[in-house]
Amino acid sequence: MLPMTQNDGDLDSLVRKRIRALRVAQGWSLEELATRARLSQSTLSRIENGQRRLALDSLVTLARALDTTLDQLVETASDDVVTSPIIDSAHSRMSWPIRAEPGMTVMRQRMTEPPPDNPSRMRAHPGREWLVVLSGTAVLMLGHRRFRVEANQAAEFPTMLPHAIGAEGGPCELLGIFDRDARRGHQRGDADTANGE
Repeated sequence: MLPMTQNDGDLDSLVRKRIRALRVAQGWSLEELATRARLSQSTLSRIENGQRRLALDSLVTLARALDTTLDQLVETASDDVVTSPIIDSAHSRMSWPIRAEPGMTVMRQRMTEPPPDNPSRMRAHPGREWLVVLSGTAVLMLGHRRFRVEANQAAEFPTMLPHAIGAEGGPCELLGIFDRDARRGHQRGDADTANGE
């Protein structure tokens, strides 16, 4: 058996706390989780309390019973928890990539112009978008439909529908989540706008 390092001890303690926290979050007693994981209640209690060695087969069974994966159960905290935005002054927006989902981006944007009234200026591209209005009122043009989205309201739509968004009655601020395809579509659209198209 290999000697346990300080980091191993920290991970061991983290995994035990995580098992207990996940069980409590589900509202399950020791007995309920033990039954689901096909372990004895005393074994589960000793695992949570650090009185029993963490065995791989037990962790796999517990992860399944807790509706998670072994990777998530033993994942260590990242040192770079806090990130700074990428600032795009030309388009009045900030964006943050999501590390756990490399294709996803969160973007905050301030809009002052109404959406284009010319349907040929609406975009369509693969992907999905989700957005919430932080302040003001936004207008979402989606195909032939027009939606008013007020502060604290959200909208989600497939970006293959021709769409455009703008402000109504003054500036509005949006926070949007884009998958990889939607982000690429917007980057191409920004480049077209910059080139006068």
